[in-house]
Amino acid sequence: MDINTVRSAVTVVVMVAFFGILWWAYRPGHKARFERDAMLPFDESGDDASGNGDTSKGTRP
Repeated sequence: MDINTVRSAVTVVVMVAFFGILWWAYRPGHKARFERDAMLPFDESGDDASGNGDTSKGTRP
């Protein structure tokens, strides 16, 4: 197996992965979810990833 064959195979695999990610990201069905996720940093409901409701992390007393 020649090194150029390996390089060509890797190029094809990366291109397929790239277009797969593009297809996944720009599907119309995901738009509502991505818009909701984009607003998470501005959510003031007090819910955080740890689930304990402590929003005082990163603030000085």
